[in-house]
Amino acid sequence: MASVQFRTLLIVSAILRVVLILYGEWQDAHMEVRYTDIDYMVFSDAASLMASGKSPFERSTYRYSPLLAFVLIPNSILHRSWGKFIFSAADLLVGLFIRIILKLRGVPEKLSMISVIVWLFNPFTFTIGTRGNCEPIVCALVLWVFICLMNGRVLQAAFWYGLVVHFRIYPIIYALPILVILDPHVFQPGQKPRLQYWNRRQESPQSSSGTRLAQLLCPWFLLKSALTRERILFSFISAVVFFLFTGLFYHLYGWDFLYEALLYHLTRTDPRHNFSIYFYHIYLQYHCKLSILEKLVSFLPQLIVQVVLVLSFAKDLPFCCLVQTVAFVAFNKVMTAQYFVWFFCLLPLVLAWSNMKLKWKGLSCIALWVGGQLHWLLWGYMLEFKGQNVFLQLWTASIIFLAANTYVLVSLIRDHRFSPVFARLEKTAKDSKKLK
Repeated sequence: MASVQFRTLLIVSAILRVVLILYGEWQDAHMEVRYTDIDYMVFSDAASLMASGKSPFERSTYRYSPLLAFVLIPNSILHRSWGKFIFSAADLLVGLFIRIILKLRGVPEKLSMISVIVWLFNPFTFTIGTRGNCEPIVCALVLWVFICLMNGRVLQAAFWYGLVVHFRIYPIIYALPILVILDPHVFQPGQKPRLQYWNRRQESPQSSSGTRLAQLLCPWFLLKSALTRERILFSFISAVVFFLFTGLFYHLYGWDFLYEALLYHLTRTDPRHNFSIYFYHIYLQYHCKLSILEKLVSFLPQLIVQVVLVLSFAKDLPFCCLVQTVAFVAFNKVMTAQYFVWFFCLLPLVLAWSNMKLKWKGLSCIALWVGGQLHWLLWGYMLEFKGQNVFLQLWTASIIFLAANTYVLVSLIRDHRFSPVFARLEKTAKDSKKLK
């Protein structure tokens, strides 16, 4: 029965995406504002260049792996919407992977279905793929890495992790929590792995983080406990895969590939369409080269937050990756709307472990986050379309949006349960039956 319901959800969500793709074709042909994302045009042009034997990087602003252009070659052979169907299929695959992960974690069917719906019928997520954005592919690969890890397939996880980091570099932030859970206590020979959870009753976050930090600073501890077989294999295989693809495309396309697909994202500064609080400084200094100190100041808060989150929550891998991603996006020098998909695909994985009440805290988080984004978009519209000088107001809106993201991040952490909640619920149910 549950499989039938899930199959129905997938069919309905697939029909919705097909309708949106067809509608997008109509809107592009008849309306001034296009439905298709401008990045999709870039992808398609790069794929057309690759199909004709040229470098995809001859298309200006193409800053992705050549793998993406290769996948979209049928855009110029079959139909220009080919890529949208591929991205939407990856979108549906994310829904399937969310269900698999929740089943592996023992989530009841009803909560599992609700969590899947949060992804499949989220207006933000189903429009991303149908407008031609490639992020659903990245989300699907990240979740597949989690599935491989949870089933003890370390080599497979390492291969796909190296591939996804090559394809889109941001998942590199998940390396530390993955390495933390790869220890003999989690992966027993001949057994399926189980993700460990931090128990609030046993230790506080401060003592847990402090202990791990002291251990990490001890060379003897690093030598003894860090170099496990699983960690060495995962690190080696993923690094080989990453450098293999990178070396291949460097051989084919030279410095253009290395800079545009990888190095550019490390130094990227966008003065437009950027939700980040750094955008105004970037705009004022756009024609001047940023000093090393300025780059360090903008990178340091992000680094500190990432380290603290990993030290505190690494043993609960899905939740750690979720809060890492929210913080990474919020504190990044560049923040665009497509980045939000990165943590939307992880949110359904932790909903079952949250104490947050939807009617109060949940709605306040949604309202503040959406309201902060709409407030920013209002001033962005005044600047972009009306030509008004509202840079200070836009910068203020960026600060408000950062505050909203921070509030959501703190709320997620405060209301998350770090031990398997359903074991406790089952025990409570049994106890209540005994009392009766």
